[in-house]
Amino acid sequence: MDPPVKSEDDKKKTKLQIFHKIAYNTLMNENEFETRYDHIKSDSEIYKLWEDAGYFNPDICIEKGVTAPDAESFSIILPPPNVTGELHMGHAAMLAIEDVMVRYHRMRGKRTLWVPGTDHAAIATQSKVEKMIVKEEKKNRHDLGREEFLKRVNAFAQESHDTIVKQVKRLGASLDWSRETYTLDETRSFAVRTAFKKMYDMGLIYRGNRVVNWDPKGQTTISDDEIVYEERSAKLYTFRYDKSFPISISTTRPETKFGDTAVAVHPDDPRYKDFIGKEYDVLFCGAPLHIKIIADDAVEKDFGTGALGVTPAHSSIDWEMAQRHDLPLLQVIDEYARMTIAGPINGKKTTEAREWIVEELKKDNLLEREEVVTQNISTAERTGAIVEPLPKLQWFIAVNKKFKDVKSGEEKTLKELMKESVTGGEIQILPDRFEKIYFNWIDNLRDWCISRQIWFGHQIPVWYKKSNPEEFFVGVEAPEGDNWIQDADTLDTWFSSGLWPFSVFNWPKETDDFKTYFPNSVLETGYDILFFWVARMILMTTCLTGEVPFRKVYLHGLVRDIKGQKMSKSKGNGIDPLEMANKYGADATRLSLIIGAAPGNDIKISEDRIRGYRNFSTKIWNIARFIRMNYAEGMEKTAINEKYKEYIDELEALKSETTKHIDDFEFHLAAEKIYHYVWHTLADKIIETEKEKMKDGADIEKAETYVLLEHLLLESMKLLHPFMPFVTEAVYQKFHPEKILMVEQW
Repeated sequence: MDPPVKSEDDKKKTKLQIFHKIAYNTLMNENEFETRYDHIKSDSEIYKLWEDAGYFNPDICIEKGVTAPDAESFSIILPPPNVTGELHMGHAAMLAIEDVMVRYHRMRGKRTLWVPGTDHAAIATQSKVEKMIVKEEKKNRHDLGREEFLKRVNAFAQESHDTIVKQVKRLGASLDWSRETYTLDETRSFAVRTAFKKMYDMGLIYRGNRVVNWDPKGQTTISDDEIVYEERSAKLYTFRYDKSFPISISTTRPETKFGDTAVAVHPDDPRYKDFIGKEYDVLFCGAPLHIKIIADDAVEKDFGTGALGVTPAHSSIDWEMAQRHDLPLLQVIDEYARMTIAGPINGKKTTEAREWIVEELKKDNLLEREEVVTQNISTAERTGAIVEPLPKLQWFIAVNKKFKDVKSGEEKTLKELMKESVTGGEIQILPDRFEKIYFNWIDNLRDWCISRQIWFGHQIPVWYKKSNPEEFFVGVEAPEGDNWIQDADTLDTWFSSGLWPFSVFNWPKETDDFKTYFPNSVLETGYDILFFWVARMILMTTCLTGEVPFRKVYLHGLVRDIKGQKMSKSKGNGIDPLEMANKYGADATRLSLIIGAAPGNDIKISEDRIRGYRNFSTKIWNIARFIRMNYAEGMEKTAINEKYKEYIDELEALKSETTKHIDDFEFHLAAEKIYHYVWHTLADKIIETEKEKMKDGADIEKAETYVLLEHLLLESMKLLHPFMPFVTEAVYQKFHPEKILMVEQW
């Protein structure tokens, strides 16, 4: 066998090799091989080398000849971290997996782009800054005023952004920083305004009075996906409105019953067939109500008495029922979760009103029973407040309305588009078991409330006439004249992040990047935001561009502690990925998050696990040092002897298996096989078998053995590079200081 030789293309890269060698030699002395791998020093120097070389940018890869101009493109967008703090282990797992794909496809010669960016995360960021101001200055945002408050928020967001970028780089992510974006920068803001205007003109965005999720503490609407359900004990009360009413109802919230306008029963329930259609005037705790008995399939016959008091103003389900049966809305709770009805409980908190109502029912012998039950309470994710369903005039996206599909020209709904993208095979969800969950979410999707009563974020591009607020203008830019005032509300953060797959390429302009890299090849993220973000990107992208946002969705699992518990600050069981990277190396931290992490499965992580992979970095370094220390001038010109065919065949088989695993998104299996090959085959078996020849063999045996071991090592480093980029680059350049491993051929 002949040793690896330089191709004609390699010969043409002499200038490039000189650049690489000069760049590398400013960092490391190629004639020295340190006794240990210093990850702190080496990691930062190597990342600077990569940045200086410019190879994170696919345009520079083409310009310098490491990628062909007509090469197939591979693109991926970074799920933008929120500018609310520092990265956690979930982010580290995301970065590790995405960097594996990016480095692999770059080494395959593809025109590879990984776009970085951050998310303004409106509610989360505003909430965090508000809490800081209250704590430090004993003021709220209204004390500061909108302009001053937004200055504070933007300063905080910028500081957080800078921290995040440093952390992302520390973990070795090979993102094209020249294309960095932010969901609230001017280019993305223009995209948001354009999207709003287009969807409004299509009839998909409307202003309406519907029941929404209201956060009484944050004083804003929130989406269904921003609700955290907490399991709590509650009391289920069974009672009648008054003695004249023939049906008993059950509820855990009797205070809402002042807003009842109907009682619903299942149409097939024999107990209530004779009552359907009848109407009653009742006196509930002194308040007059007009109640109609209706039949609806949504009623559960086996819950409570099988009869449901319908409160259209304080339940999304009841509101929908009211639309079907043309029932009036009667609001009895305000934005601060206080009662609005006349009488002794006016202005009281809902919990206080509940106690009073129960006592009144007992006095009148109307309370039939009370049971302790366990129920899921809806709480606001950011403030922890119990969510109040309230009727509000807000902006919505209509998910069930027919419109003309941009691509096919057919009349479709957004729900249909979202389903067809997956059922038609344009988007593949991995693992495929999540498809069922995705479809279930779509089936239960209601019109999306996109307006928020906060200051930070994209202000809704709607202007109202001062002289007639009922008249409004929707546009990308403000209307002329001073007789207009812009809507004070901002858009749900998921609206702007839903545009991320194409807004990063400066849509609505048809830029070269948009033409080259959109749709994205892969979207990689945690399965826990399949609905929050992934589904909304599919909704927004298919609607506005007529294309799917990405071809494949790869969902990774949650990172849990060694006991399998979700990591959180309150539990004190979190592990800081940056602390681990500084302690044991970014390579060890990354590998610990990949090996054993099958697609969609949670992974348990511990410091001991990370420490174990630091030992692997040390092993790699020691293998490389042993081989290089046995080098003598001229050895590299020796051919690989045929007697080593078994070793070469074994390596080639590993290459094929690794390539297939990565192509099949089985990164955990690819990493595991390379790990075992380097440690147990190359080190424990081959080197142990051949090392005596390096010491005591004839010159030709020493040369043949050296060439074999160097070849096996460096080819292994190529395979391992996407997973452990720092130590593999450092090792590779000890042998080839004129090259940069990250752009070597796979």
